[in-house]
Amino acid sequence: MQLLLDTIRALPQYQQLMSRIQSSGKQLPGLALPRAVRLPVIAALQQDLNRPILLVTDRADHALSLYDELGFWTQTPRYHFGEPNPLFYEQAAWGVTTRRERLQALTALAAYHLPFAQKPEEPPIFVTSARSLMTRTLPRRDFLEACIRLSVGQTIQPDSVLRHLAEIGFQRVNTVLEPGQFSRRGGLLDMWTPAEKLPVRLDFFGDEIETIRKFDPASQRTIEKLESILVTPAREFIGRESEIDMQALMGKVNPDEQASDIELSEFHIPLLHKQPASLLDFLPQKTLILVDDLSIVESMVAEVEEQAVKFRNESIAEETLSPDFPLPYITWPELLDNFHSRPFLELGHSTAVDASGDDAELRDAFRLGERFAGRLKQFIEHAAGIVSRNESAIIVSRQSERLKELWLEHSLGEEASQIEFIEASLSEGFILGQLHLLTDSEIFGWERPQPRTRQRPVAETPESVYADLQVGDYVVHIDHGVGRFGGLVSRELDNHVREFLAVEYEGGGQLYVPVHQADRLTRYVGAEGAIPALDRLGGTEWQEKKGRVKQAVIEVAQEMLISMRAAMWFRGTPSSQIRPGKRNWKTPSRMWKPTIKDVPLLTSSVTWSQCARWIACCVAM
Repeated sequence: MQLLLDTIRALPQYQQLMSRIQSSGKQLPGLALPRAVRLPVIAALQQDLNRPILLVTDRADHALSLYDELGFWTQTPRYHFGEPNPLFYEQAAWGVTTRRERLQALTALAAYHLPFAQKPEEPPIFVTSARSLMTRTLPRRDFLEACIRLSVGQTIQPDSVLRHLAEIGFQRVNTVLEPGQFSRRGGLLDMWTPAEKLPVRLDFFGDEIETIRKFDPASQRTIEKLESILVTPAREFIGRESEIDMQALMGKVNPDEQASDIELSEFHIPLLHKQPASLLDFLPQKTLILVDDLSIVESMVAEVEEQAVKFRNESIAEETLSPDFPLPYITWPELLDNFHSRPFLELGHSTAVDASGDDAELRDAFRLGERFAGRLKQFIEHAAGIVSRNESAIIVSRQSERLKELWLEHSLGEEASQIEFIEASLSEGFILGQLHLLTDSEIFGWERPQPRTRQRPVAETPESVYADLQVGDYVVHIDHGVGRFGGLVSRELDNHVREFLAVEYEGGGQLYVPVHQADRLTRYVGAEGAIPALDRLGGTEWQEKKGRVKQAVIEVAQEMLISMRAAMWFRGTPSSQIRPGKRNWKTPSRMWKPTIKDVPLLTSSVTWSQCARWIACCVAM
């Protein structure tokens, strides 16, 4: 998409905007840009200004969508400053994903203020929502003081490192599996800082760090050797026990609760750090702040604050919150003052001014394109018209391959250099001069899928496979069948004591499964209250059962294929005559939708007994 960005950067209106941003450190008039244009303009500004950018929108889902779509326009490092799930004044810890996203953003900004940290080669873009920006965090000074750099050859006591990790929010565990954890085994210290993708292992020789290695938490194998590692806080508060008056802390939360029962969480940030701070305090002075729509963001802040005040009053009435509990958020006037202390620009309409005379604005260079609502013939004719006028088109679609096939059919196999097909998804397209950007929104009327929070895979310890098994439970071994779990036992093998999982079989047979092969053992699941018959160790019954199930699956699969082929004939087109380009077509307008009169014929080709047998076989497998 660099061609489109270069076209934007060449516009005289864009050059005027650049000059105003560079010459003024105050708020500029709103741009009133169409929503489809805002992200490419942000990507162009980032390339030219070479400074960090903060994009603020109203809601968490909008922030996540903008963050996801921004990856299409630029490869610049970008960070999503997540919004915590708990409400203000709600006594609950934040989610692991939210905590890590926020700390990654704060760590990236801390690099601009730490003398021993390397600044990013490319200034990043930060995307956040109104409530996330309101949420208080630890002051920048406290965050920076908690950061340390550990290097190979450095002399430092391991115990002092352990104490520091505990103070800045790390959790001590036996095996490091998630960010924010650390463990020690002799001279080895494992830790996983939230800003890193993988944990690191420090090998101490006395008080000297011999090696620093990045390792895989699942296999514990070394991935890469490092010369140094930056250790940053694992939570957004610093909990030095010597400086915390726990009794006074409880008096501001719940006077009836014992101080010994308290577990520090992000709820206690206003109590642990008296100075209010937000993400804005971490930004370098030259950071460009972009607000999606100022009036909408202001309304969202007012709504969140109203909800917080209501919840606060209810909590005080229920005596679960002290009346003098400090504000856990930054108010709108404070946010606005912070906005105006840096270059500040609204992308929407709230502060826009009408252009007059020769003072053309950037928004005037863009037009919205025609919409086809799934009428593909008209779309192809429209694309042909673009080519005939010697203009260019960029088609971004989740069905780009199919659209390209239709275009080649229309053009008799001749590819046009003016048309580019890209497999991706954007919210909307636009027209810029002789360049047309077409998306699924214009072609099919589809909305861009809302991005979901990606579940981060978590490594598991070997014992997690059998941790919930009790002695006497029925289990199934993949090679030997159903047996009775006998617990974890130790046996001496080759002069070494090793641990095994004992399984009892019919006739007194005993199987000892090494713990590293525990994944070959699963809990037996059957009819409620039914006691399974144990298999005989070394017998052929289990293999015969697996063979019968395998054959049944094959038979049912064949029946299903025959039924599907019959259904396709019922629709009027033999499956063998469906062209590859049409077979996988997924547009709603081209999909066959059965009517009520079709239901008896279709259900007769696939019986309920076949479906039940299919499900039963899948469960058995």
